[in-house]
Amino acid sequence: MTVFTCDYGLDDAERIGAAIGAALIAGDVVLLSGDLGAGKTTLARAMLKARGLAGEAPSPTFAIVQPYAPPEVDLPIAHVDLYRIEDSDELIELGLDDYLYDGALLIEWPERLGGEGWPDALLLTISGEGDARVLTATVPPAWGARWPLR
Repeated sequence: MTVFTCDYGLDDAERIGAAIGAALIAGDVVLLSGDLGAGKTTLARAMLKARGLAGEAPSPTFAIVQPYAPPEVDLPIAHVDLYRIEDSDELIELGLDDYLYDGALLIEWPERLGGEGWPDALLLTISGEGDARVLTATVPPAWGARWPLR
């Protein structure tokens, strides 16, 4: 695993999310971690936009899983928000692994996964407040040369 850290402002979130989104391939899992209001959904929306989503992506807080498929996007992607998950047993019902056969997962609040997870997941942790943010990316070997931020 490689750890990458960068400071960014809210104006940069679109560019960062777009770069990561453009690098997504089927089977990828991106875990977005950070406090409420940190910018997880902002990065996820930028990733979806990079894959062709023309409209505004709603926050999946209440739906829990918001799937996107062609022609809306060029790669099937499920945007997942686990904030309302109280017990990791509830995850089985979501069938998240099924999305990885031909698409990718963007998961907010991955802490709710419990011990479950994917060893090759890209972990993006956002900290900071106001316009000053710090992105810490734990980049697995599976991302290798695809990691777009250097």
